[in-house]
Amino acid sequence: MMMHFHRRLPSAIVLTVLVASIITTHVMSESPSRYLTSRTKGSNSILLPKGALSEIRSVIESSSTAQSQQPSSILSSSSSSIISSSTPLRGGATQTSAPTTSSSVPKPIRVAFQGEAGAYSEKSLRELLGPNVIAVPRPNFESCYRAVASKECDYALMPIENSLGGSIHENYDLMLRYDLTIVAEHDFRVRHCLLTKPGMDVTKIKYAISHSQALSQCDNYLRARGITPLATYDTAGSAKMISSALKGDAFGREMPEGCTPDNTAAIASDLAGLTFGLECKQEGIEDDDSNFTRFLLLGRNGVAQHLNKKTPCKTSLVFTLPNSAGALYKSLACFSLRDIDMSKIESRPMSAALLNYLRFKNAVTYSKQATSSQKYGKDLPRFRYLFYLDILSSELDEGVQNALHHLREQSDYCRVLGSYPAKSRLVGPVAEAVEALNVANAGKPSTGDLRLKKLPSDEDEARQLKIGLIGYGKFGNYLSQQLSQHNVRCIDTLDKSKEAEENNVEYYPNFDMTNFLQGLDVVIITVPMIELEETLESLPVDKLRNKLVVEVCPLNVYPKTVLTRMLPSEADILCTNPMFSPGMNVDGQSGKSLDGLPFVYEKVRIRDTSRADSFLSTFERARAQMVEMASEDHDAYVADAEFVTHLTGRLLDRNLLPVTPVSSREYAALCDLADLTGNDTFDLFYGMFKFNDRAKMLLDKMRDNLASVERKLAAKEAYLAASAEMKNSERQKLLAECKMLLMEMARSSAPAPVTESKKDGEDKSSS
Repeated sequence: MMMHFHRRLPSAIVLTVLVASIITTHVMSESPSRYLTSRTKGSNSILLPKGALSEIRSVIESSSTAQSQQPSSILSSSSSSIISSSTPLRGGATQTSAPTTSSSVPKPIRVAFQGEAGAYSEKSLRELLGPNVIAVPRPNFESCYRAVASKECDYALMPIENSLGGSIHENYDLMLRYDLTIVAEHDFRVRHCLLTKPGMDVTKIKYAISHSQALSQCDNYLRARGITPLATYDTAGSAKMISSALKGDAFGREMPEGCTPDNTAAIASDLAGLTFGLECKQEGIEDDDSNFTRFLLLGRNGVAQHLNKKTPCKTSLVFTLPNSAGALYKSLACFSLRDIDMSKIESRPMSAALLNYLRFKNAVTYSKQATSSQKYGKDLPRFRYLFYLDILSSELDEGVQNALHHLREQSDYCRVLGSYPAKSRLVGPVAEAVEALNVANAGKPSTGDLRLKKLPSDEDEARQLKIGLIGYGKFGNYLSQQLSQHNVRCIDTLDKSKEAEENNVEYYPNFDMTNFLQGLDVVIITVPMIELEETLESLPVDKLRNKLVVEVCPLNVYPKTVLTRMLPSEADILCTNPMFSPGMNVDGQSGKSLDGLPFVYEKVRIRDTSRADSFLSTFERARAQMVEMASEDHDAYVADAEFVTHLTGRLLDRNLLPVTPVSSREYAALCDLADLTGNDTFDLFYGMFKFNDRAKMLLDKMRDNLASVERKLAAKEAYLAASAEMKNSERQKLLAECKMLLMEMARSSAPAPVTESKKDGEDKSSS
């Protein structure tokens, strides 16, 4: 056993070091690796050169002065959006001068929130934005972000922290996943109400249903009255249950066992009572009156440019730090040395996939000139932390700009989440739109039910597409598993009926192409890139009219050119690169999870956006990182990295990667690389070579690097041999000299020999 271990382990170490020597930074350019990429959209932060701040500030201040000197009626809609927005508007209150003329019709504002109608989030929304905005209840936090990102809603109001329960970490993570920015904040006082059916006697209440957190906050009140708390999914949802039970609706049967409208109360907001027709028996039943929730209003565009010196404001940012002593102290010194006040700091662990995604995203946004080893080769700790920081200054202040420059020198990821007015103030387009709605509805009775129950995307997500896979190899098989919620069929030149049956996929033989294409919504071409044009020539292209054609090649420019040239104009085209492979998930282990893995796409030609969005939402719901990127940009970032990655993986066969009982992380990474690339066909690799103009140069560079490593090894070996020879020659000379010295010393110390003549003389003298 030990002999086997010592025989195999050195070869693994040598191979790891050799590969690292070959793949130098000259080969691996700043392109992302196979599993790292980002959106092309820039960050919401604003980074300005020195000297520009004073000019911007003077323009804003002069605009404010111009507003006070002109009546609002003579302002055009375009100028009022800039001038009037610099004056903050608090809550839903109206301003004296309207930014729009009386004849204009204000645009409705859709604001998404999590929960049922009448939830605390909706009440907070009404406090901040007034009664005239359209509230859009959503089932979860992420659906709120998605609604704003897809432009179905204008804003989303999200709870970020509670004075009793702490931070809501899910919303912190979602702010990083979606390119939204903070435009306002609101501190909402949570007041729990006891809601019952109209006319009910309070003494008959046996049960109280609500969210577990609300029940715990009213524990003393309930205990004193002998009311048993029963947890449900939502506060407003509890009120909805009682109301539905009174009406005999099916949802009323969701009440906990033993609960009826005659013996049960709900703990929720007074708005929930009004919404569902319940009577508020008592308000403010919480045990602690210091229960506040901080909400953030998120939009697609920031309002930093609309802030002036008189407006109290905040700036929220997030950053990572290296794992070194004093890193946090140095980062905070960027602000304290410039007398920038901080109101909050919090650390939050994050996943490795999200960290790598954010690092690359920041690198693309700011075009950092750094090597691949600097970005992706760091030895990351087991727990990786993001730091969230709130400062009491505007992002456009010169001191803050300098602090951000300083901080970005220390951090490999830094993003400004938004610069916005503090204490429930509104500025910019938000204030302008709310004010216009208030003016337009002044004097009109409020309906109290400005809500939108469903969004168009709700139907898209529930829509089941008919998807056909042309080519059912390893990747086609893998895609069919990811698309299992749809009606999937496949066709292949080989008999794939057995594999298709295992995945509940309908198989068609290659000669039955016409029937295969009949009634399909989406056609995914999963053949190797070198066979793409030949495959399209064999298809009845007229049957592809009014269908969405999707390609999944590792490069996109060539497929994009072929599809636009060969497909009829009535066919929609979607170029994609799903950067994941069979048997690989975010942790490099087998599984179906796509969490954090990039899915790059370009809507080349889309007429039916609903169908395309429904297809893409399949991967978005699986938590893949959806990256919309032009094919030309995609290939510029990815082509070289993909080729070098697969080339390295193909050079590492199993004979070069012996199994060892102990191995380094570097060697394990090489084994993973060999396994991942080994799942792909050689035709896929050849396509990366053929359709990448730099592939031959990269191959020559790899060959030169290998030759350079061989030369260095040979030179080192010759040097050591010569050194040894020289040492051996010098040793021989030294031994010879020592021998001669010893001989001379022996001669000098030995007695002189007695000659015959001398001996005869001595004999005569003695006689």
